Amino acid sequence: LQAMADWLSTRSSEREIQYRPARVLMQDFTGVPAVVDLAAMRDAMAKAGGDPQKINPLSPVDLVIDHSVMVDKFASSAAFGQNVAIEMQRNGERYAFLRWGQHAFDNFSVVPPGTGICHQVNLEYLGRTVWTKEEDGQTFAFPDTLVGTDSHTTMINGLGILGWGVGGIKAEAAMLGQPVSMLIPEVIGFKLSGKLKEGITATDLVLTVTQMLRSKGVVGKFVEFYGDGLADLPLADRATIANMAPEYGATCGFFPVDEITLGYLRLSGRPQQTVKLVEAYCKAQGLWREPGVEPLFTDSLELDMGIVEACLAGPKRPQDRVALPQVKQAFDDFIGLQLKPSASAEARLLDEGGGGAAIGSAKQVGEADYEYEGQTHRLKNGAVVIAAITSCTNTSNPSVMMAAGLLAKKAVEKGLQRKPWVKSSLAPGSKVVTEYFNAAGLTRYLDQLGFDLVGYGCTTCIGNSGPLLEPIEQAIQQSDLSVASVLSGNRNFEGRVHPLVKTNWLASPPLVVAYALAGSVRIDITREALGQGKDGQPVYLKDIWPSQAEIAEAVLNVGTAMFHKEYAKVFAGDAEWQAIDVPQAATYTWQADSTYIQHPPFFEKITEAPPHIGDIQQARILALLGDSVTTDHISPAGNIKADSPAGRYLREQGVEPVDFNSYGSRRGNHHVMMRGTFANIRIRNEMLNGEEGGNTLHVPSGEKLAIYDAAMRYQEQGTPLVVIAGK
Repeated sequence: LQAMADWLSTRSSEREIQYRPARVLMQDFTGVPAVVDLAAMRDAMAKAGGDPQKINPLSPVDLVIDHSVMVDKFASSAAFGQNVAIEMQRNGERYAFLRWGQHAFDNFSVVPPGTGICHQVNLEYLGRTVWTKEEDGQTFAFPDTLVGTDSHTTMINGLGILGWGVGGIKAEAAMLGQPVSMLIPEVIGFKLSGKLKEGITATDLVLTVTQMLRSKGVVGKFVEFYGDGLADLPLADRATIANMAPEYGATCGFFPVDEITLGYLRLSGRPQQTVKLVEAYCKAQGLWREPGVEPLFTDSLELDMGIVEACLAGPKRPQDRVALPQVKQAFDDFIGLQLKPSASAEARLLDEGGGGAAIGSAKQVGEADYEYEGQTHRLKNGAVVIAAITSCTNTSNPSVMMAAGLLAKKAVEKGLQRKPWVKSSLAPGSKVVTEYFNAAGLTRYLDQLGFDLVGYGCTTCIGNSGPLLEPIEQAIQQSDLSVASVLSGNRNFEGRVHPLVKTNWLASPPLVVAYALAGSVRIDITREALGQGKDGQPVYLKDIWPSQAEIAEAVLNVGTAMFHKEYAKVFAGDAEWQAIDVPQAATYTWQADSTYIQHPPFFEKITEAPPHIGDIQQARILALLGDSVTTDHISPAGNIKADSPAGRYLREQGVEPVDFNSYGSRRGNHHVMMRGTFANIRIRNEMLNGEEGGNTLHVPSGEKLAIYDAAMRYQEQGTPLVVIAGK
């Protein structure tokens, strides 16, 4: 406390402090290995003659199963049911393990699959803003704080709740009552003023904020938003901005509590007692936002929201904002194409578009024909092969979701349809979205454009985009095409969305629909037609873009009863979840042949006194990596290649490539995860002149090996290793 008080005069952030979050949030990709560790600790306790039931989380833990549903089926009314059935079949072992944990551990709750994305469930249901605890017959109130095993835990800061993502080890420490050690954070103030212009979305705002904060440099710092612009900034927009803190590099992006916070707590069905407590507590503690008051910050920057323009981010970093009219040029710059001016507008459209009906048999570089359902189509560089309304960032925001639905309605009424090579999907972060789409009468228009419900989960944004149609995959590979995905997600790192899609663009939900209609990122959709209407006339984006008034009217359909209905039995799950039969035992029964859940080796050689840590001498470099190396490069979550070390291991265990699932789903098996480390298909090791793929040069033999294989050889030789990365 003294160190925090001293900061006011010294501004020194060198002092280490102990942060004790009130609770822990997990999703299944990162939560499974944490529960595996707890199960192994219970085994170790039993082996040592102790009571295994003494091993329990001491802080409340909520685990939401949201990262496992894949877009296997799409553009069909049956897609949701089919994807859920495939998910349950594919992940049966993992779900049985989590179902055991749900019963075995105290202070541990599991939200079953098909409910929503953990961050949206946290925002709409779990978060309280002010937490309470009974102790010695008294009720104590304190701020709702948390750490989560997902970097986008920061979304909850939009509700005035301090939280951020941490690694599994820190999360497990917090679960077991240990503090998170950290330096007193530097806090950067971000002043918001003005209002967004007509036609500009919260997504455009967050991509602008992300670019500004990346340029400022806020890695390892807190960002707090302030200013009178907050008075008109809806809670959903705040959550959208807070969600992307990892993309702008901050530990968190915090919004203070005010009337808008209380309004959202009421709308989302929180008890009236909770709302009253939040107001009284925050006002008493000086945590309430007062108009005109500017807190003290380490540094600050400012944005007038009136200057924000429509934009996307891409082709492979969330901070690389591109104004909407410049997307075509940005793509061409990426692939190094110099378009030749064509003689006629018709010829130019054919040359520049993402595809079209095949004309003649002439082939050029950057295009390929494919056949599907008796028709021949030509796929070109820049073709949008994935258009996905996905991810907690935007599916938590009714205004941008309603905008997508209204745009779909206007497009259908004009007679437009998505291009045939576009894999379209709608994966909301909560069932409430389906409720309000139905109430607004917009579901059928989205369905008609192929944006049928595919699941409630993270899907495309985490790399669970599923396969493209086989003829399309073959065409991309045969002609080495540079194609595109457009998604309403928060991450577009290379190799994440789909292994064959080299450029990935973050966009608002209505722009995702617009690009599905256009079919290419090599069309300037601010000036060129999206397609031809049923009257034979060209239809432009401005013809179908909904007004702010139309969006506001649609948002009125969002009601408290929807939240009450969808969260009434949030922990119960459907009949299939409830039918999973698991033994009610204190310790887990490990299956030696499981390829999903394996007993980790951490406790096998544990000693009373830890071994001495010596100096590192005569080390070799395992990998020499550049800047912007992300967790996606280090520990990929998506596709497992058949010829990778992890793929070879799974095949040795009798698993066929069609059943590989994803790295994320197999994080409960250390054999897979060790082999998957640095296995990203787009990672570049400068020891190999920057070639793509998770390989390295073994020293001194000079052999090119997979990074895992080289590491194992070095381990046999007793050679220590270093990885060099970053600026």
